[in-house]
Amino acid sequence: MGYTLTEKIIREHIVDGEPVKGTEIGLKIDQTLTQDATGTMAYLQFEAMGVDQVRTERSVAYIDHNTLQSGFENADDHRFIGSIAKKHGIWFSRPGNGICHQVHLERYGKPGKTLIGSDSHTPTGGGIGMFACGAGGLDVAVAMGGGAYYITMPQVVKINLTGKLNDWVSAKDVILKVLQILSVKGGIGKVMEYTGEGVKTLSVPERATITNMGAELGATTSIFPSDEITREFLKAQGREEDWVELKADDDAVYDAEVNIDLSELVPLAACPHSPDNVKTVEEIGNIKIDQVCIGSCTNSSLQDLLKVAHILKGKTVHPDVSLAIAPGSKQVYNMMAQCGALSDLIDAGARILECACGPCIGMGQSPNSNGISLRTFNRNFEGRSGTRDGQIYLVSPETAAASAIAGVFTDPRTLGAMPPYVMPERFYINDNMVVPPASPEDAKNVEVLRGPNIKPFPVNTPLAESIEAEVTLKVGDNITTDHIMPAGAKILPLRSNIPAISQHCFEVCDETFPKRALEAGKSIVVGGVNYGQGSSREHAALAPLYLGVKAIICKSFARIHRQNLINNGILPLEFVNGDDYEKIEQGDKLVIANIREVIKNGSDIIVKNETKGIDIPVKCELSERGKGMILAGGLLNYTKQNG
Repeated sequence: MGYTLTEKIIREHIVDGEPVKGTEIGLKIDQTLTQDATGTMAYLQFEAMGVDQVRTERSVAYIDHNTLQSGFENADDHRFIGSIAKKHGIWFSRPGNGICHQVHLERYGKPGKTLIGSDSHTPTGGGIGMFACGAGGLDVAVAMGGGAYYITMPQVVKINLTGKLNDWVSAKDVILKVLQILSVKGGIGKVMEYTGEGVKTLSVPERATITNMGAELGATTSIFPSDEITREFLKAQGREEDWVELKADDDAVYDAEVNIDLSELVPLAACPHSPDNVKTVEEIGNIKIDQVCIGSCTNSSLQDLLKVAHILKGKTVHPDVSLAIAPGSKQVYNMMAQCGALSDLIDAGARILECACGPCIGMGQSPNSNGISLRTFNRNFEGRSGTRDGQIYLVSPETAAASAIAGVFTDPRTLGAMPPYVMPERFYINDNMVVPPASPEDAKNVEVLRGPNIKPFPVNTPLAESIEAEVTLKVGDNITTDHIMPAGAKILPLRSNIPAISQHCFEVCDETFPKRALEAGKSIVVGGVNYGQGSSREHAALAPLYLGVKAIICKSFARIHRQNLINNGILPLEFVNGDDYEKIEQGDKLVIANIREVIKNGSDIIVKNETKGIDIPVKCELSERGKGMILAGGLLNYTKQNG
């Protein structure tokens, strides 16, 4: 019996455990990346570990999220990250060089390597055959220090692609179709592995769009084979020596299979407020729109923007529509300028933004109240755009450009023949916005520069013998990390200051929560299905920790958030019977007796609802290492105890 591509890479990198489905394994990590919204905490945690130089093949710190400098906070964070990168052997991608995933794909990613990043869309690297996972900042810090990255050995789902995309149908429509089939929780505990003859028809940027949005499935990661298409991409980047052929064995056995005929796909859109709320553009109809945003780590490649430029060439953006375009990297921006495509965008009336995440994380370009915004991004969670009642649709660059001209939701197939565009054989290479680290000898004299907004991260105490606490909040299904710890231009600058940012915790759900939680001293939060989906931001665990949250009880967790809770010593408990969710209300007093002994021995856990006088069984499935982390009060305490 042969191996899947996923299994091959895992077997080459496994350093702890056995590759048995459902068991915990530790992987050697070759590369790491961070971005500035999560990076400061990751580097503070790395410092706390006392390691002088990173022990990976390549670690890169990117500045791409908090680039709006409306106060000193973001600039101070950038200066801190730049100095700590120089001191500890990390490459530093300066503001303006581009979005971490786009730049890493272009310049640093290597087929067959493992990559973790403190950003949930790190699976973008799967587009060139990397095993690339989003992770919490603390996991990334441990990997930079040479430690293993622990995951549950995943199931592998074969996404079998046949046929070829028709004109005006794109890679975005492929992943939207997968989301429509599997839902935002359909990938939990799984890797999506793309195979079939249809793979050969997709370019690397198209593959990267698909693996990028695999994060919205809740998947551990997504991956394509490394083939001649991959080789040509790396050759165009002047990195042909990084190529290696990688594919699954012909007799590989998969845990499940999804078949998609690319030739049958049509333009699709994810409707508000979930990436799996997918309809055809034709179904949605010609509704009036207010804004179009093109870019993000999903659709900001040169190929994407050349398509957009050719659609817009000689046209004018509708007078009722604001069109904003953000190239994904300096390389893309430069090449658009050199070939004249940038001029076509400007002539059409597009507002050109810097090479950064920007509107995707609510950093500017918020739509008007109740405005309809079409975006080539990956998430359309409620309020994420910065406008609480904004109606956000996720679409392909082709649909976005066609609609920007028409002023209404437009199926691009109505535009006639697809305008021609030609991809260059060679990309323009200029890495002058990446600062190399100091030599180990010179690093000793590098000063780490800290601003006044950078505060110490909270560290939990060992698990108590028992927990007695009030339920300070009860929420529903599919609560995202944007619900727990919002993004946006007002809040993101506080990422280095947990006491300050915690005042915004759960404000989308209940503005009174931070004050009530602090006053309670310790408390419990109750949730529904797929709690914590979305971003890898560990702030969604750090802020509740600071506010005294001791446990989360829900129907099920998203993978990265559950791990972030464990990393910070917060108990992730799941209802044994989903209907028991109805037996707890906000304000109820809960008692979890002898929890320390129960976790240690792996016994059944009973939550006593003292207010209602009932017992509720819950579970907390932990590896031996996970038990040790919870008992110690988190990964840092556990690491110190175990050398």
